[in-house]
Amino acid sequence: MQQLIYLEIPVSDTESVKDWLQHRFEPKTIESIGEKAITPDGFLVRSSGERELCVFVWSLQRTTYLKAFRWSDAPVDGEEQILQQLTQQIRVAFPYEYPEPPVITAELADRSIFELLADRYPLTVKYFQKFPNGEYDLNRAYWWEKRWRESVRNPQQPQQVIQQVIRSQVVGGSAQESAPSSIPDYDLVYLGGALGVIHAAIMAKLGYRVCLIERLHFGRMNREWNISRSELEVLVSCGLLTQPELESLIQCEYVDGFNKFFDGNNPANAIAPILHTPTVLNLALDTSKLLQLCGDKLRQAGGKIIDQTEFERAEIGDRSVTVIARQGGEQIAISARLLIDAMGSASSIAQQINYGMAFDSVCPTVGAVLDGLEPGVWDANFGDVLFSHGDISRGRQLIWELFPGAGSEVAVYLFHYHEVNKANPGSLLEMYEDFFSILPEYRRCDLDRLVWKKATFGYIPGQFSLNAGDRSCPFDRLLSIGDAAAMQSPLVFTGFGSLVRNLPRLTNLLDTALKHDLLTVRDLSSINAFQSNVAVTWLFSKGMMVPTGKHLPPERINSMLNTFFGVMTTETSDVSDRFIKDRLGWMMFNRMALKAAFINPSIIPWILEMAGIGDLLKWLVSYFRFTWDAIANFLLGRWLPRYLRKLQGSIEPRNPRLWLKLLSWSYALNYSIGKPESTPSTPSQVETSS
Repeated sequence: MQQLIYLEIPVSDTESVKDWLQHRFEPKTIESIGEKAITPDGFLVRSSGERELCVFVWSLQRTTYLKAFRWSDAPVDGEEQILQQLTQQIRVAFPYEYPEPPVITAELADRSIFELLADRYPLTVKYFQKFPNGEYDLNRAYWWEKRWRESVRNPQQPQQVIQQVIRSQVVGGSAQESAPSSIPDYDLVYLGGALGVIHAAIMAKLGYRVCLIERLHFGRMNREWNISRSELEVLVSCGLLTQPELESLIQCEYVDGFNKFFDGNNPANAIAPILHTPTVLNLALDTSKLLQLCGDKLRQAGGKIIDQTEFERAEIGDRSVTVIARQGGEQIAISARLLIDAMGSASSIAQQINYGMAFDSVCPTVGAVLDGLEPGVWDANFGDVLFSHGDISRGRQLIWELFPGAGSEVAVYLFHYHEVNKANPGSLLEMYEDFFSILPEYRRCDLDRLVWKKATFGYIPGQFSLNAGDRSCPFDRLLSIGDAAAMQSPLVFTGFGSLVRNLPRLTNLLDTALKHDLLTVRDLSSINAFQSNVAVTWLFSKGMMVPTGKHLPPERINSMLNTFFGVMTTETSDVSDRFIKDRLGWMMFNRMALKAAFINPSIIPWILEMAGIGDLLKWLVSYFRFTWDAIANFLLGRWLPRYLRKLQGSIEPRNPRLWLKLLSWSYALNYSIGKPESTPSTPSQVETSS
């Protein structure tokens, strides 16, 4: 027996594919080579010498798959022609489709979201009705997808929400500064209350006047956060939380995390054992409690939170930025020295400053916090960090995550790596229909017996950056953080983890800039979370995206993932830990890349096919930057940052702008090759954490 072809047919209606195979597909050469016989799942072609060609289909992940086998060593007569005709015709009969959510017009706005979406997404509507805030959450998921689609499809005409206002006047033929304006209301205004409140609370504790504007009820978000203990300790060392407060946020700490990708159809050299990562994302946090705690600390430090308020625009002047927002039916104006965009992937500011193409990759992510999984199906001591139970599904490689939570609760996510495309922006609602359909395939369960606690969803964006300047804002007095800056791990796309890992340098650099009023574009470009070791792994995530409209062998991405993760199983646990936590070093990266290429030489042409020559050349530039940073760290990383800290007292008072650049560079020396712990604390950080 020999497998001849394996195809993904991007439709959920397997019966229609079966009917087409049995009754509509007629190979042109069939009469001259044998007879076609109907089978329960497809058909047979019999030719001379008792040779048979068997074609059959099956369903998994709301997708149809097709295989053809030959039941003999010798080829069936006309075998190659039959398979070519089958592949070509079935692609035409069942093409990729990218469904649009229904349009909700003003006339329909008074009807329930459940009623409006029931025909298109029946399972999604059924189970969202079981969530405590299901109607609100489904409305929000619909809104988020609508806004995301608009931002992807209208990149040349983003809304102009940031305006530079010149407050100078011409006197006697020369420009002169206008009279000094009044003191701004705040030092910092943050837009976005999820990741934003963590950073805002720290800055408020440093003594700055801080205001946070949130579009929704403050403390509400549709995402749970997992992190490791060593990463979470940063919130203590930065002075934001006490150790008891930190411990009170931990809902669960599991013993081990598994990483495994389906390999039932992989070649032998792309089959890998389970990768164990016991110290990766192994703490489940009480997200609501963390946000409320940070909000309380922000208020205690004199800060203010204005929620249920929609950002409309900002006007940037010589000495301040004025934020115009709408609270209920009223328009309000707030002035500050600096505006920080923490609005995430839906940020209208990110769309404008990046000409509408704020992100070039994204993970559409859906899931739920639920209870009721039976003990034989799930053990609270273990989690799935990355897991797939099937091959490419309707043009996506679906990946699961499962993290234990409080008591017997679990947080389950389904996502895929996606290349941003106008024709195919990526759909949360389609993903939710997948989630509720195939969850029982992933974990044996009866959906109707589960307790649905909370819906979790969102677009987690990414941007390939060659250097730190790629993501700098082109306006004075404006800075982006978190998902709005597309700064996160290319592997697990965790904006929360990226922010926490970079809190020390972001906080110290921003503190330095504010103390000396260094808030121009040139100055603020020094404040970023760019890491060249993260940028170089971007090609890894690129290799997990199916290009829109392209038919890949269904097992391709699982084969690539198993190759890389198989290499990590041959390394010490420290290697996988550093890789997933954005702390991969140059030697480590090259050793694993060479191992992967040696074990599976096909991986190089696979990546080239998926990424293309243009992206590969961009990656080479990124790799050379990574190499240069590794050399700089080898020569300077151990001593120069410490030496610069000793010179701070003489440099900073005389030339604060030079000090800001030197400080930024000293952080980059170690962060860019995965050694943030090698960067010494500054005096201000020590005082803050004491």
